[in-house]
Amino acid sequence: MKKQLTKKYNKQKKLFVPEKMILTAGSSISKKEISYVLDAVSNGWNEHAFDYLHKFEYAFASYIGVKHALATSGGTGALWLGLATLGIGPGDEVIIPEITYFACSDVVVLLGAKPVFVDVLKDTWCMDPKALKNAITSKTKAIMPVHIYGNPAEMDEIMDIAKKHKLKVVEDACPAIGAEYKNKKPGSFGEFGAFSFQGAKIMVTGVGGMLVTNDDALFEKAVYLNDHGEAKNYRKFWQTSVGYEFEMSNLQAALGLAQLERIDEFVAKKRQIFDWYEKRLRYVDGLSLNFERPGTKSNRWMSSIIMDKDIGIQRDDLREALKKRKIDTRPFFYPISMFPMYTEQNTPIAHHIGLQGINLPSGLQITEKEVDYIAKSVLDVLGVS
Repeated sequence: MKKQLTKKYNKQKKLFVPEKMILTAGSSISKKEISYVLDAVSNGWNEHAFDYLHKFEYAFASYIGVKHALATSGGTGALWLGLATLGIGPGDEVIIPEITYFACSDVVVLLGAKPVFVDVLKDTWCMDPKALKNAITSKTKAIMPVHIYGNPAEMDEIMDIAKKHKLKVVEDACPAIGAEYKNKKPGSFGEFGAFSFQGAKIMVTGVGGMLVTNDDALFEKAVYLNDHGEAKNYRKFWQTSVGYEFEMSNLQAALGLAQLERIDEFVAKKRQIFDWYEKRLRYVDGLSLNFERPGTKSNRWMSSIIMDKDIGIQRDDLREALKKRKIDTRPFFYPISMFPMYTEQNTPIAHHIGLQGINLPSGLQITEKEVDYIAKSVLDVLGVS
């Protein structure tokens, strides 16, 4: 008996237990990033104040496959500037999927327009083209598809609808750097695409973003508006329109350029992390994971699970149980129409996903040993052997 207990104890001692919380997100900073930022700090002033900024913009536009890129203070600023450049304002409606970060609806409201919320697809969690089509009115001026958690939206259908109804498209590609839809990068389909480099994203600049477009005239107008509407070609400090200042610093751009040069490495690691989770959780009844449609490639920014309502435990109870095991998680974004500023919509898929979804730890530094521990903990809390 003692020998058996000792054997059991030794086996338990070998089990991996984290010393600190395994966080949901996490970046990767190498000597390359440190070198670029140090150079920008040391030399990026006066006539060199925009060197890294311009290099980053050019490299990013090339990577996405568009003509122009304008670095911004964040993804929110990029979305706001894109809509403002298109003239979205009072009396206009912009169609947005229910499952997204509320920055999307904020910028619409701040421009005086009205966000119209539609349901999402059950598999990709992105805007449902049929729901989009049904939501169009005479006041609709723009569509804002969101490539949620790195899953590409159905851009062919969305662009066909936009073309038929003469609507503008501003893609929220903030979480989708490195993803692909039929061999094209998210952000390259509409009039504008917006990206985010916030600290939890797949590539980071601390905060920061990028606005991209293929339209020369729209780009020139966006640059003009982003410089406070100053008519530089006419007279210094002469303003001809009320504008904005969603600018990125040269220091951030130095970090961003280094991160962009490593983006393929980041996407490969994110996809590997998802594969680790899928191998361990895909056969669990009542759980579903990120789905990848044929012809698309998700960057797997977040590895996520959706819980069936009858799985036997509440979403937040599972998160709390995992937290006690030093496992950090994030809930999915809530359906935006649930918030008190809006009228709640009948969007059953978005309501199910938004209230039953969990983002699991997916940081670039996570190890397979940690994923194994997280998956086993999920199974343990669910009572799955």
